[in-house]
Amino acid sequence: MILIHQATLINEGKTIEGSVLIEGEKIAKIFYGKVPENVLATCSDVIEAQGLYLIPGVIDDQVHFREPGLTHKGDIETESRAAVAGGVTSFMDMPNTMPQTITLAALEDKFERAAQKSIANYSFYLGATNDNIEQLKKADPKKVCGIKVFMGASTGNMLVDNPKSLQRIFAEVGMLIATHCEKEEIIRQNVEIFKKRFGEDIPIKYHPSIRSEEACYQSTAQAVELAGKYGSRLHVLHLSTGKELSLFDVRPLEEKRITAEVCVHHLWFSDEDYARLGSRIKWNPAIKTRADREALREGLKSGKLDIVATDHAPHLPAEKEGGCLQAASGGPLIQHSLQMMLELVNQGIYTPEFVVEKMCHAPATLFKIKDRGYIREGYFADLVLVNPGKSYKVTPSTVLYKCGWSPLEDETFSHTIEKTFVNGRLVFDGGTVSREIAGKPLEFNR
Repeated sequence: MILIHQATLINEGKTIEGSVLIEGEKIAKIFYGKVPENVLATCSDVIEAQGLYLIPGVIDDQVHFREPGLTHKGDIETESRAAVAGGVTSFMDMPNTMPQTITLAALEDKFERAAQKSIANYSFYLGATNDNIEQLKKADPKKVCGIKVFMGASTGNMLVDNPKSLQRIFAEVGMLIATHCEKEEIIRQNVEIFKKRFGEDIPIKYHPSIRSEEACYQSTAQAVELAGKYGSRLHVLHLSTGKELSLFDVRPLEEKRITAEVCVHHLWFSDEDYARLGSRIKWNPAIKTRADREALREGLKSGKLDIVATDHAPHLPAEKEGGCLQAASGGPLIQHSLQMMLELVNQGIYTPEFVVEKMCHAPATLFKIKDRGYIREGYFADLVLVNPGKSYKVTPSTVLYKCGWSPLEDETFSHTIEKTFVNGRLVFDGGTVSREIAGKPLEFNR
């Protein structure tokens, strides 16, 4: 048994000193106050944690770990190692791999790979196309986190742009539908406008003008309308504009049929950062204005936005070179997402309890994940120790992504991730990641 002794537990809206006893994969007991001597005597390891935060492991509902087929950028092993170094103990991976995860056979292949390689817990989305609805309807809702629908430009044939196909997906697929919402027609029109001005070499600062506010809003509005019409369970990924917030309600998460995610980069960067970082912060949807960033920060506070994720999407540095039409979209963030959010705490924008709510509790509630996301007796011991009094500088030498870079290089954070446990196993300790395959498939109470 392992005892995490006298930590500052941040859990379910409360901050209180306590100790957590881990037995096997689970949390066996939580002690508030003094731990009995007989318990201390039976522990194989006592981790003294005075002054450290103890929080549930972060659950990231949107990552691109690039396996299979794109493993020169990242793979399940490398990116899950980076995840646990950042306090992320569970992830949900997207289907735009090679081959695409658009069949049950391809989906099962990813689960088998993760069982052999993942340090963190995992699930995978099944991707929608215009013509694979019968595969989507056969997905197991207790095992598969959701159906991913690209309502904007994407890899290969994964753009679902046939109105009848979209209607069928929303009407007939009885599980969570997660959408990437950007209206392709508007994006294409904007590209042509900027091509007339710049030719093929459109400067990166115009990326948010091409993948514009209106492209996002119209697509998100369409998804919300379809979900409302058919009573679908809709989760809109990576909102990037203040305007889109008008489409969402404030109510208890358990009561919502339509939910929304915001990613850390849309809470951290604004279009003012293109001059400094260029294509390193090129994402789809694009980083937009400071006003949008502030609206998203407030939308998270108000409850219109339900969870925080990363859209972690590594590319090699050479793939990020060029302007709007050349540089790959996406960037690696999972190793530092928790520190980014805790830095916003340090700036007075959020509280530690709020960060835990949006990164740990709310994803577990939204996806109905079984026995994870909280510090509770009988739950899996997915736990993170954070040092709020120790600064941490992002440098190339400490970046664990296979792609070897971060858009946050030279940033100094006020908090350091000290230890991460996955299913009761210490997988990250003082800068060192275990090679032990500790991850398990997520189970869903659906």
